[in-house]
Amino acid sequence: MSHLPSIKVLETVAEMSDWGNVAAGRARGVAFSLSFGVPVAEVIEIENTDAGIRLTGAWIAADPGIALDPRNIEAQLSGAMIYGLSAAMTGEITFADGMVEQQNFWDYEPMRLSQCPPIAVRILENGDHVRGIGEPGTPPAAPALANAIFALTGQRYRRLPLKEFVTFA
Repeated sequence: MSHLPSIKVLETVAEMSDWGNVAAGRARGVAFSLSFGVPVAEVIEIENTDAGIRLTGAWIAADPGIALDPRNIEAQLSGAMIYGLSAAMTGEITFADGMVEQQNFWDYEPMRLSQCPPIAVRILENGDHVRGIGEPGTPPAAPALANAIFALTGQRYRRLPLKEFVTFA
């Protein structure tokens, strides 16, 4: 596989997010992943508020090869990013008496709608065949958020969930 799709998603997400122009008081982080053969790059923008860190923007560029249903791909990537951000921010599995305490989603807190930033997605088609798209949006979400937190605070956190270190608005 050529490196062209990987380079293109990074260039595209940088252009989408206007990478070089960040508003005062905000910071961005970027991450890249090659998941199931699909190159995905994500940028997360955050700001520090009195209530904690707030996510203010999110951009995703992905190259699944041939995009059979672009609207479905956009939904899959957005949902996967939200899932990854939820895990990064608050998701944890805990044990008591040798048993998992979280039994289902009511015990495992996802991001709230009010915490979700606007998400922009761009789908590239540089491949010659269809590749999977259900999961590839998840892996870059946590490192993009952690990189944004580092850019904003100068603190590098390498353990999840990030709620152990920062408060999210």
